[in-house]
Amino acid sequence: MDTIGGCCINTGTIPSKTMREAVLHLSGYYYQNIYGINYRVVKDKITMADLSFRIQHVIKTEIDVTKAQLTRNGVEMLRGTASFIDPNHVRVTNTRDVSEYEAQAIVIATGTKPAESATVPLNNKTIVNSDQILQMTNLPRTLIVVGGGVIGVEYTCMFSALGVRVILIEKRPRLLEFADAEIVEALSYHLRDNRVTMRLNEAVESVTEMPDGTVVANLESKKKVSGDTLLYAVGRAGNVDELNLAAAGIEADPRGRIPVDAQYRTKQPHIFAVGDVIGFPSLASVSMEQGRLAAAFAFGAPAHRTRHCIRTASTTIPEISFIGKTEEQLTDEDVPYEVGVSYYREIARGQIRGDTTGAAEADLFTARPGRFWECISLVKERPSWFTSGRPCWR
Repeated sequence: MDTIGGCCINTGTIPSKTMREAVLHLSGYYYQNIYGINYRVVKDKITMADLSFRIQHVIKTEIDVTKAQLTRNGVEMLRGTASFIDPNHVRVTNTRDVSEYEAQAIVIATGTKPAESATVPLNNKTIVNSDQILQMTNLPRTLIVVGGGVIGVEYTCMFSALGVRVILIEKRPRLLEFADAEIVEALSYHLRDNRVTMRLNEAVESVTEMPDGTVVANLESKKKVSGDTLLYAVGRAGNVDELNLAAAGIEADPRGRIPVDAQYRTKQPHIFAVGDVIGFPSLASVSMEQGRLAAAFAFGAPAHRTRHCIRTASTTIPEISFIGKTEEQLTDEDVPYEVGVSYYREIARGQIRGDTTGAAEADLFTARPGRFWECISLVKERPSWFTSGRPCWR
């Protein structure tokens, strides 16, 4: 690649979160409860060019900041495609030459790429994946989203907030299976309120491009769903195809994920793997923490884990985040707990902003003798609810 930053900066986290903020600002989403559903901050007709302008600006800034940080810390950057020759040697190939390097410690942090399916022929125009959707030139009138995971639901929220008619297809019985069921139910209500059609327990059998430029998703139930554009967002696969892992004595699973131990070591003790390429939770903040720890383990430096519980977030509209275990997990583990709830509509800030959606919910429980609270499981849709909800937990 001619640039740096990987999926996080160039195609994933940074672009999608920037688009979300641009959508909320340009559409005046949070102020429509005050000024009416037709309220717009800047213009009535929002285009992909409006969104892309802001996205590209943020991407360029993040790349420049990353380059400056690497240069300032004396990190040498090699551009090209890396592949293993053996467990201690790596070949880097670019358009100019081929170089070989020896290393006593190696960290694999190649991230992921959108998963592909033979039944969904991507054309980068009307049938796209999550890396390609930001390259669209026009907003579709109707968007079919295949996949009810984090990526699919986030783009569903963004496009529906822009007035696009969205049809979300998910083969499982609910969206975001890793999240608290009650909060997902509340999110589903808001999606329907934004005219999103959810077809759960439905799987796509094939996708057909029609002569008039539209797309038809043929479901296994023999239903047909038609739209202007289809986003295929059914998971991601580890970006390992060109690494030649076999030469290093390492294997990846069918989804390209590399198994590691508690210190992020692969089968080869001096080769580490971190980030999305090792699987769940596939969060940028967690990946950076894993990289820090792997580097410390590689050089025998003191390594202090800063998190006992991982904060998981989905920047839907409204957003969801939580720490610790859900009620379902606690119930399955026979752990008693109590629930405290604080509604945003009861907080002055919610009334001032005209944003009265959602609640903070905390599950408090004791898992070990001698400790008052083992963990707090917080499910929320607005960051400010954390402090506002504390009195409910006492």
